[in-house]
Amino acid sequence: MGTLALVALLAAVLGSALAVVWTRHESRALFITLTTLQNQRDELNIEFGRLELEQATWAEPRRIDEEARGKLGMLMPRPQDVVLVHR
Repeated sequence: MGTLALVALLAAVLGSALAVVWTRHESRALFITLTTLQNQRDELNIEFGRLELEQATWAEPRRIDEEARGKLGMLMPRPQDVVLVHR
């Protein structure tokens, strides 16, 4: 009976040791994945900030006026060319 109990305890210790090793390995792999995803998040946040700044620049009224005048040849209408429409 003592030998059987010793073998059972040895199996339990080995099983526990393997579970600890597997868990630590899995923990490291998940930590690497987490770090990678955090780095990607940070890069995307930087890109998002840059794109917001670019959008704000393009949407600025002065910039729109320059584009309309330079590329499209648009001009402000003269006062005599403005017509008010009443309902």
